[in-house]
Amino acid sequence: MSLLTANHLGKFYGADEALSDISVSIPAGARIALVGPNGAGKTTLINILAGIDLATSGSVRIARNARVSFLPQRPELVGEHSLWSEQLKAFADLRQMERRLAQLEQQMADASNSAQALEAYGPLQAEFERLGGYSYETRIKMVLDGLGFSAAEYALPLPQLSGGQKTRALLSRLLLEAPDLLILDEPTNHLDISAVEWLEKFLESFNGAVLAVSHDRYFIDSFAATVWEIEYRKLQVYRGNYSAYRKQRAQRRETLRRAYDSQQEFISKEREFIRRHMGSRGTAQAKGRQKKLATMRKRGAVLEGGPRQRRKMFLEMGGYQRSGDQVILTRGLTVGYAADEPLLTLPDCLILRGETVALMGANGVGKSTLLKTLCGDLPALAGEARLGAKVKLGYFAQAHEKLDEAKTLVDEILAVKHMQTSEARDWLGRFLFSGEDVFRAVSSLSGGERGRLALAKLALEGANLLLLDEPTNHLDIDSQDVLQEVLAQFKGTILLASHDRYLIDALATQVWQLTPGQLSITYGGYQEFLRARNRRLQQAADSKAQQPARARGKRAAAYADKRQGLNPYQAAKRADELEAIIHELETKLGAITTQLDSASLAGDAGKVRTLGETYTRAEAELEAALEEWSRLAE
Repeated sequence: MSLLTANHLGKFYGADEALSDISVSIPAGARIALVGPNGAGKTTLINILAGIDLATSGSVRIARNARVSFLPQRPELVGEHSLWSEQLKAFADLRQMERRLAQLEQQMADASNSAQALEAYGPLQAEFERLGGYSYETRIKMVLDGLGFSAAEYALPLPQLSGGQKTRALLSRLLLEAPDLLILDEPTNHLDISAVEWLEKFLESFNGAVLAVSHDRYFIDSFAATVWEIEYRKLQVYRGNYSAYRKQRAQRRETLRRAYDSQQEFISKEREFIRRHMGSRGTAQAKGRQKKLATMRKRGAVLEGGPRQRRKMFLEMGGYQRSGDQVILTRGLTVGYAADEPLLTLPDCLILRGETVALMGANGVGKSTLLKTLCGDLPALAGEARLGAKVKLGYFAQAHEKLDEAKTLVDEILAVKHMQTSEARDWLGRFLFSGEDVFRAVSSLSGGERGRLALAKLALEGANLLLLDEPTNHLDIDSQDVLQEVLAQFKGTILLASHDRYLIDALATQVWQLTPGQLSITYGGYQEFLRARNRRLQQAADSKAQQPARARGKRAAAYADKRQGLNPYQAAKRADELEAIIHELETKLGAITTQLDSASLAGDAGKVRTLGETYTRAEAELEAALEEWSRLAE
């Protein structure tokens, strides 16, 4: 059964055609990724499907009673209420039932109404429980935590949330609503890797259908079973995830190319026959073939111009000198913005020529700060980082702060290398800037255009050490593929800070995992990092499972000694004391969690470690108190 069906959709903006004759359907439980170059019409299409915009032609039909939820790229959350209150909207019906149950409970206390209230209470309470009425607050906490919100942020008013937080807040509410069809426009924007991984796991068990526009190739590989590609206002459907789509697209284009070549050969032979036989004894046959060609063209059966090729960014990293074998050497390096609050302390590291080191970690943990320190834009707080012999460094900044807002694109290129203006224009053409666009001011560029200009400058610098801070941000998938291919062939050394797991998986020879205050190194690629992380998690889980058994044995013996001589009154009194202790410890753990969040955001490594140790001790005390209270209750 299809949840949504669209027939012959077309969309014009004035005289410009954005979409042409698109027909699609979304079955229940579908997992669809929508891809295409920037400006191809992806957002236009999903706005039409979600009912946000109207098509110029065609129709969209949604199945009866099907619930559709939509996440735009830039959501607007209205109101002064808190983040938590926004999430409660997902459970409006449950909360109404909850209020009705409370009313019935009050009526049951009144003898005159108790029988009638009790009769209504039973079925309503059973339905409330079936729908998850006793667990919806836990579900809210689970989703908010998975998307990177701390408990301290639950009470934040919506106007105080950043743009990225608003996107995550709306995404959280939509996931909690559990619609039949979830339409998402770039859902992984503003999410770090751990949050994207959590979202992927959530979607595995999500019962509804999902249609997501995304440039995140690893995310598409993980969740998609179908890929829709918009190209030249048309839509093509591919079965499988991103990797399958790439293979099928290449095969399809090769098939179209062969069909075009074969048809052109056929047409050429027919025209030659017509030319040679027209006006001779074979005139009738020549006219028949001429008519056949005219009919083919009239019916649109003639492939005009061959399969169209999208313009792609042309990038090459050439003209660089070979560096020495030792490229970066650190000794006691500590980075940050204030000596009393360092963000990160590195173990002594040596990076050799040809390595690609991937820097991974949550937003704000210090990846960009480390790169700025290594390139000399930011002084180290302690220790040193030395570059090896003949190392020439090139730096790609995430915020593109190296670009001069007042300059034109041509001026930016000429500032890197002296050349003729015509040569600068040709160079910019490789990065999809054409015509008068090359004389635009940098301040007028979009995020993707800034990224391509920064790459155009970087490619001219002749660097043999590349420090890249989120280089695939704002790039469409075609440009990401080009960048990945070029970096894979680069013979120099790369330090790559990125949330793009597809890029990391393809390039990394080491993975540096940054956590508040420290750095751990995995020698090997991204898959080796995942295996090592899974081993650590499994060991921690096994250790945690063994601890209660050992602790229970010790506490049971101590409890047996303590219980001797306790009469029922003394046991009850001890249970009351334990309840007070448990409440105090739970409050303490909540306060420590809030302090940990603040310390992590501030990058205070020392405070994070101290608070972590305090949290562990308090958690152990709470577990012991709960165990003793449980035995007394028995």
